[in-house]
Amino acid sequence: MSELDDLARSYRVGFLRYLARHEESALASGYELGRSAVVEGLSLLELARVHHEVLLEALQRTPAEDLAAVATGASEFLLEVLATYDMAQRGFRPG
Repeated sequence: MSELDDLARSYRVGFLRYLARHEESALASGYELGRSAVVEGLSLLELARVHHEVLLEALQRTPAEDLAAVATGASEFLLEVLATYDMAQRGFRPG
């Protein structure tokens, strides 16, 4: 199994857990996913593709009245995942 496959599996678990309960621990798992992705050298584009695929799966099973809540939760989780990428980029900016 590739690093990207591992990320997709872990992302799906963390994302669905966050959507179900909106707990801080689920957001922390998102942060750890992002940190691992940076360490493994995965690109933002790969991460965006994984997020999109997992979100589409979730949306297909979501009743219409819950779509806005899922979209909001997806955005919150993705921002947490991207936090490490943001910090890494800021660390490379010239003073």
